[in-house]
Amino acid sequence: MKNDFFQNLTYKIVSYVVVFPIYKFVFRGCLIGQENIPRNGSFIMVSNHGSLLDPPLLGHAIGRNISFMAKAELFKIPFLGFVIRACGAYPVKRGIADKNTIKTACDKLLNNNSIGIFIDGTRQKNGLVNKPKQGAALLAFKNQKLLLPVAIVNSHRLIRFRFFIPIFTKIVIKVGKPINPPNSSSRDDLNLVTNFLKEKINNMIK
Repeated sequence: MKNDFFQNLTYKIVSYVVVFPIYKFVFRGCLIGQENIPRNGSFIMVSNHGSLLDPPLLGHAIGRNISFMAKAELFKIPFLGFVIRACGAYPVKRGIADKNTIKTACDKLLNNNSIGIFIDGTRQKNGLVNKPKQGAALLAFKNQKLLLPVAIVNSHRLIRFRFFIPIFTKIVIKVGKPINPPNSSSRDDLNLVTNFLKEKINNMIK
């Protein structure tokens, strides 16, 4: 209980003191589709990925403590590692099928904590979903949780320069209707849901 209280308190402080002014005043962020966000229970938020700022911006906009997978190296950085861990992030080794990471994700979902997954696994230069992985669909099936498609528009081009003057791009976050988990863990069912997520997210971006 103490850990949950501390984590929620840290999340709220970071979200409203640090992230809010950046989201609202620097990038003029706005949220579309708030009514599609489940009010109760845990879910798997699935999004495109264009910037390192995506996790805090999405977490703040959705209004729920979303636990994202983060590169293991980030947890070794003083203070940053403390903050992201306190906010519920958990480490993943890039390029390695880490069973501990999968178990952590499942444990969070079972304990009513929502998780966030960037479906491509890494940032994309064009801001779209290009080569989605089936991990989100598999986790949804294993835990029988809803998948929430979310598009973060313009995150791949947050800052542009004109005559050496920085111009900050407006961020729009769009939330689609939740999608049911796959019917099975077969490759065909996982692929069907994964491609549907890709289509939904990319349609919200365009």
